[in-house]
Amino acid sequence: MRILLPTGAATLAVVQSAATGLDADVVVTGEIASFLTPGQLRDLVCKGSYDLVIVPGMCTASFGEVEREFGVPIVRGPRHAADLPFILPLLPGLTLSADIPADNLLDGMRREEAEKKIARSEDEAGFEYLLRGVKIGGGSRIKVLAEIMDAHRETDLPGKVRDFFSRGADIVDLGFGFDATPEQVKRCFDLLEDIEGPLSVDSQDPSLITAALGRADLVLSLQEENIPLVGRRIADTGAGAVVVPGARGLSVNLEMARKAGIECLLADPLLVPAGSGIVASLSGFSGHVYPLFFGAGNVVELLDADSPGANALLAAMAAETGAAVIFSSEHSDKTLGSVREMRRATEMMQLAADRPYPKDLGIDLLVIKEKRRRREPPLAYTQIIQARSMPREIEYDPCGNFRIGIEGEEIVAVLGNRAYRGKKWGDIFYTILSEAEVSLLDHAAYLGKELYKAELAIRFGRSYEQDGPF
Repeated sequence: MRILLPTGAATLAVVQSAATGLDADVVVTGEIASFLTPGQLRDLVCKGSYDLVIVPGMCTASFGEVEREFGVPIVRGPRHAADLPFILPLLPGLTLSADIPADNLLDGMRREEAEKKIARSEDEAGFEYLLRGVKIGGGSRIKVLAEIMDAHRETDLPGKVRDFFSRGADIVDLGFGFDATPEQVKRCFDLLEDIEGPLSVDSQDPSLITAALGRADLVLSLQEENIPLVGRRIADTGAGAVVVPGARGLSVNLEMARKAGIECLLADPLLVPAGSGIVASLSGFSGHVYPLFFGAGNVVELLDADSPGANALLAAMAAETGAAVIFSSEHSDKTLGSVREMRRATEMMQLAADRPYPKDLGIDLLVIKEKRRRREPPLAYTQIIQARSMPREIEYDPCGNFRIGIEGEEIVAVLGNRAYRGKKWGDIFYTILSEAEVSLLDHAAYLGKELYKAELAIRFGRSYEQDGPF
């Protein structure tokens, strides 16, 4: 297969190196590869007999007419020349796109294949128990249990529960403090009769547990003091239970719960927070005959570190112990998003079941850092103009000043009584310019900076403050 690879002078060496060993013509079309025009490409295709033309992924021009004229497929390579060595070896087996850059296309294909494998694996997996159709234990994926603390105080409990399910929770747990009453617990579960997914009640108070039975599919947590009081009632409703060591020990309490007739039992050896003996507590997760409950949420809540990596590592630990259910929470601002992160982490562990390491899976939990840094050619210039400090005096735009904020998943830019809303900073900025709401270049630059900062705040789950640091 003969390939044409048009490129820019700045990336020539990178593209030539990537094309080594291939029947390819690497041709420089200008200083910057992405500035390639249909006319330039037409002239190049005329000079040779090619089976495929790979244009730089960052090109904005359309080459459809050239393709129709010569009958040669014209596709987009990766956005960055540094990624070309990862794309070319996959040819001709990889079908590239005329519109989607090759690196985006490949990432999408890998992600789609990974998701199909996850679904197929779960569908074929065995299990120990079923909670409203959700597989627990066996060879099934570790299930994510998301907790709503003080559920009786939630103003929109059904909305909160549905939100957790939509973000990847397999089970939603309603926690109740000592100030809750049986009537409040019953009211909470009555509100959720239309919810399809499994629910659990988190309390050791027998009266509160009893009030939840009938709709609660799982009870957290049983020990020697409450098993004699509610064990038989739990068994009669067919609900499952998480059993903790208490004063007598985990094995004793599990046997008590089994004798009470509870068939779906999960053993919780209790994972303690980092710095308080987490490594030692892991030893308690071995040698159990019942599926394990892994309390990761408390570890993440009590660790001042970004949650994606912590959740990934805890999910890996849970997988190695053979845990069936992993507990996640979003009680604090720093752990917002943990349910989605933990769901992704459990899927990664499922994909890694036949691999030595959970990497190169098609999905990941990389949020800030890159898996692989691109090594682009250095910039070329002959003159340096050192940046000067911005003046302290502000020249206000005659068109007016914007107030910028975020509402949910949208950026909002307000000028007078008009609010420009959207999810992408570029869309809002373009609309503002189209409406002639900006007249000064420095004001336009300022707006671009603040709108992009607001988009980053939404993307990373952070607060946004206009004119403040990100």
